[in-house]
Amino acid sequence: MMRRGILQVSAMILGGFLFFSVSIGGAIAWIFSKLFQHTTQGLSLLCGGFLVGLLVLDIIPSSFQIYQSFGIILGIFIGYFIFQLLDTVFHASHAQNPSVSLLTLAMIIHTIPISLTVGNLLGNAALSISLTASIILHHVPEGFALSTALIAQGERLWRLFIYFFIFSIFFSIFIWFGQYWALPEKAQGILMGISIGLIATASISEFILHQLKYVSFKSFFMYLILGYLLSYIFHTLVE
Repeated sequence: MMRRGILQVSAMILGGFLFFSVSIGGAIAWIFSKLFQHTTQGLSLLCGGFLVGLLVLDIIPSSFQIYQSFGIILGIFIGYFIFQLLDTVFHASHAQNPSVSLLTLAMIIHTIPISLTVGNLLGNAALSISLTASIILHHVPEGFALSTALIAQGERLWRLFIYFFIFSIFFSIFIWFGQYWALPEKAQGILMGISIGLIATASISEFILHQLKYVSFKSFFMYLILGYLLSYIFHTLVE
């Protein structure tokens, strides 16, 4: 009973570390928003380029190393169709910032396999330090991407922390689930594929292609490449 309580507290603490991690990414995004405060299109393209880099450099390669290709590819198609469905619903209901909502959903889905795995390993004291460091480092880019998207869509700064809080709560909940329930590897691969499909479709459709008519080709590629380079820098630092 006492051990269960300790593990629950550990899950909450790790959720707190995730909140701290994405907040660091959010702070960096806020600094960049001040540099590009006169162009929300530039911020959107920066976010799109960063998300593409995050997928190409980190999420996709690591996913194919861990999970079976079929599950990931199936998940990508499912993620694409989920995006199309939800995008239609959001736009039909005139919801504000549908791209941000879809990206947030994708990020939450992305954390499910990771948090369940963390929950399974939580009792191993030898892994606790490396686990904590990994959580802090690997979620800074996600905090940056989500924050850039939110700021580009006109969200206020205090709302960022609400998103981060929800993000960390979900993370803690699934860590807690992971202590008692091992999700099959195939299902984890499909979930990871869904998150890839959602992130890829949202970044390309909403944050990149949607901005083509608002900026010059020169600015378009400049912001896009800058976002990708930032993702590369984050990836290099984390590695």
